[in-house]
This record gives sequence, structure tokens and C-alpha cells, in this order.
Amino acid sequence: MTGKQRAFLRGLANSITVKYQIGKNGIDNNTISMIDEALEANELIKIRVLENSMLGVREACETVCRKASAFPVQCIGNIFVIYRESINNKKISISEK
Repeated sequence: MTGKQRAFLRGLANSITVKYQIGKNGIDNNTISMIDEALEANELIKIRVLENSMLGVREACETVCRKASAFPVQCIGNIFVIYRESINNKKISISEK
């Protein structure tokens, strides 16, 4: 993913709300399956890492991206944004960016 594509996605992420939280239970298979479904439906999602989580924000972002085959877009504070192109529900086109 290029810098321009990432910047475009960061701009889109400003208007979306946090949908998922990672807490003290960390990142389990159930969490990944919910994130997979959200990425397929929306392509771009925000996730909050709660203070009681044993993971840092960047560590959680890397783990979720690796397990969900997604791209990290942004980490700010305790929130991160990830992107994965949908197979059946394409809404965002970053190919020409």
C-alpha cells in the first residue's frame, strides 16, 4: 500500500466510529472472526484497545492485521484503523490513488 493510498484511507476513517474493542481477553479466534466479518462488510474499520488489555496498540494492530490479512492504516492513541478489500462488497477504490 502506498503512502497516498494510506492517506486517502486515513481521511475516510475520520468519519467512521469505533466498532470493536480489544480488552483484557486479548485477541482470540472469536474476535478475529468478528473483525473478518466487519472487514468484509465495510473494508475500513476502527478498533479501540482498552487500558485493561495486556497488548499495546501497535502490537494489537500488528496481530489483528496478520490474523485477518488486513493492512494497517493508522494508530493514534488507543485506536487503530485497518483496511482489507472486500471480495463481495467493494465500497472503497484505492487502486487509482
